[in-house]
Amino acid sequence: MSQFFDLLILSNGPGEIATWVRPVVEEVRRQFENLRISVVLSPCPHASGREAEIVASYPEVDRVQGAEVFWDFLLWGKTAENWDWCDRGVVLFLGGDRLFPVLIGKRLGYRIVIYAEWEAQWYPWVDRFGVATQQVIDNAPKRYAHKLTVVGNLMADARGDTDAIPHTANATIGFLPGSKPLKLTLGVPLSLAIADRIHQLRPDIQFIVPVAPTVDLETLAKYADPQFNRSISALNWPAGQLMFDADIPYLVTPSGVKLRLWTQTAAPSHLKTSLLQQCALCITTVGANTAELAALAVPMLVLLPTHRLDVMRAWDGIPGLLARLPGVGDRFTQLFSWIAWKWLDRKAGGSRLAWPNIWANEQIVPEFVGQFPPEDIAHHAVELLENPAELDRIRQNLARVRGEPGAAEKLVQQLIIDREQ
Repeated sequence: MSQFFDLLILSNGPGEIATWVRPVVEEVRRQFENLRISVVLSPCPHASGREAEIVASYPEVDRVQGAEVFWDFLLWGKTAENWDWCDRGVVLFLGGDRLFPVLIGKRLGYRIVIYAEWEAQWYPWVDRFGVATQQVIDNAPKRYAHKLTVVGNLMADARGDTDAIPHTANATIGFLPGSKPLKLTLGVPLSLAIADRIHQLRPDIQFIVPVAPTVDLETLAKYADPQFNRSISALNWPAGQLMFDADIPYLVTPSGVKLRLWTQTAAPSHLKTSLLQQCALCITTVGANTAELAALAVPMLVLLPTHRLDVMRAWDGIPGLLARLPGVGDRFTQLFSWIAWKWLDRKAGGSRLAWPNIWANEQIVPEFVGQFPPEDIAHHAVELLENPAELDRIRQNLARVRGEPGAAEKLVQQLIIDREQ
């Protein structure tokens, strides 16, 4: 395409940025030269506040605007830096509210393309939909079916070229405790407790923690410190201390077990996939991590601990405000915790919380929900490591549900404006 035009990508949360935006912008640069890539983020309840910084680190992106100024752009069409716009362009939806690209695209006079994972909306006003499965097309009104094209699962493209990396029968377990404070409060000390127990059973096993790019080492270490994180002493789990050995950071438990910390600097985004794929097993919280691991066909144990639901005092929004109210906060927290516990306990037998289990509509990776002892997770992890046939079965199931790569390429083909213009 000889004429310059704009591509405006709308996205929001950390999962979408890592598993949707990144493979798409890489593919855009492979297919097009004369275009400018702008990314505008909308508010997301799971955001850390560093999403704009992460997007800005993608070399393919020309400019990015954070979620804190999104509403001015949506309502008035004005960016914080007064961006200019070409006469021709495309708005591509990769996360957020599907109404946003419709409003923004119509204002700019741009072609509107939406990636739809589960369902499509706003059919009359959208030019093209790239959808994950045929079911999305089957559920759409027949008169709009011509607008929908199956492109596949973008998360399958997040694995890059790592299929060329053979799995090695190493003794490495990866821990992914999350990035948000609520998850880290339990996730970090729980990871330390599990690693301690595994080490007692298998001293040869090594541990790594791929630190989320939105979390620095000092912040992560706070959640291993009992003076900062009261859950540690309340649950009698081991603390951890941030230590360095030849400039390599570790969290070290009182018994001397080391969990190596891989930061964005130590393992840049283009190397993170190969790092994860070298793990024989990962132990992760729910969320986008499970999709990324599934895309890499890495066996995993998925944890949703409810040992201290009262940490909801740290939540944002109305639940957090109610939990902090003097006099009634404790009572509200106890009631909410009891309701949540009953619901989670009922789902535990056949839950579908991890992305690969949702895609497969069956539990192809184990999920643990509730107030489970760290010893149980440790024993289950060791049993898996000592059962290569079961690990291979999980890998094969993950490879089956993740789909084939190529979704980004097919989606980017939907962006084509008239090539003769």
